Amino acid sequence: MGWLLAGLLAAWLPLTGWITPVMAASPALPADIISDLGSLQEQLEQGDYEQVSRHGQAQAERLAGGNAADRWARALYLQLAAGAQARLERHETAADLLYQARQTSGLEPQQQDRWLHQEAGLRLSAGQVELAIERLGQWLERHPQEVEELWQMARLQARQEKWNEAAEWVSRALEADPSTDRRQRTLAVTVYQRAGQIDRSLSVLTESLDEQASADEWRRAAAMAQRLEQNALAAALWEAGWRLGALAEPEDLLTLVQLHLQAGTPARAAEFLERALARNELDDTRDHRRLLAQAWQAAKDRDRALDAWQRLADDGDEAADWLQLGQLAYLWDRPELALSALERARELGAEVKDQWLTSLHSAPGEGR
Repeated sequence: MGWLLAGLLAAWLPLTGWITPVMAASPALPADIISDLGSLQEQLEQGDYEQVSRHGQAQAERLAGGNAADRWARALYLQLAAGAQARLERHETAADLLYQARQTSGLEPQQQDRWLHQEAGLRLSAGQVELAIERLGQWLERHPQEVEELWQMARLQARQEKWNEAAEWVSRALEADPSTDRRQRTLAVTVYQRAGQIDRSLSVLTESLDEQASADEWRRAAAMAQRLEQNALAAALWEAGWRLGALAEPEDLLTLVQLHLQAGTPARAAEFLERALARNELDDTRDHRRLLAQAWQAAKDRDRALDAWQRLADDGDEAADWLQLGQLAYLWDRPELALSALERARELGAEVKDQWLTSLHSAPGEGR
């Protein structure tokens, strides 16, 4: 899950270079406090983080329990101290200071939300994932349409391997804005799959399959379709990946053939296999020839199936192949071919029904 952690932290980077006092907010502050806050802000920008942290916390402690202006000033000092601690990468301490700041009574909701959002990022940077989830969840209660944060919550839940919860946040994000980038789609596919919502996972994945998709993505989509017992879709997906060149190995072609056989489209399987053998894209082995014969047989293409079995039997002269050819010819009303094939199969040691041979000897010629 390294990719997930990197994404989580990257999403919160704006929160670490961030804090500037809101001087225009009420109540009005004394001139000396405004001057001191401004001086402290300059020190923060100049990199004197330790001094800013010490002075800000000392001032916050001094102003505790005062009037409304004192409480507001205290919150701003805590904010600056939190900013200094964040720059020093003491994220947990920074988060604790920001938490204290937002407990100030009388804060405007906008300011409360800003600090809550920033605290969530600091909790994550500190490795306090559960607290980050809690804080971000509180923030999203008041900002339910903020798409980036909805995706962020999905990532956090996925990092904790809480797949059902993550799936709920993914659904909320997609409902708020169906458009996604590749990183979001990858997350959605993984989350839905891990949550057992294979149909949703497949739906998201298929939307992203194009000429840029990797072989693994095409394979994953086909596997999910098979899991849903949508064999025709699995074959169609694999064929699309094959045509786009993502699935280009001989093993991929054989998988495509098998998928078409499973999907009930054996003629398609036979066409791919026959073309591949003709173009030397597959080794011309007996196994591949037998698969071709089986595909034409499943497609009930009598001429091509019998021709394929005939060539296979002639080349290998194995009893099983002659028997298969003879049985098919018998069932498909090709008595002369059936007779010769079954007799050869018996010569090679296969068990052949006497009544078949008897009936064939009594009715020679094509078309019984």
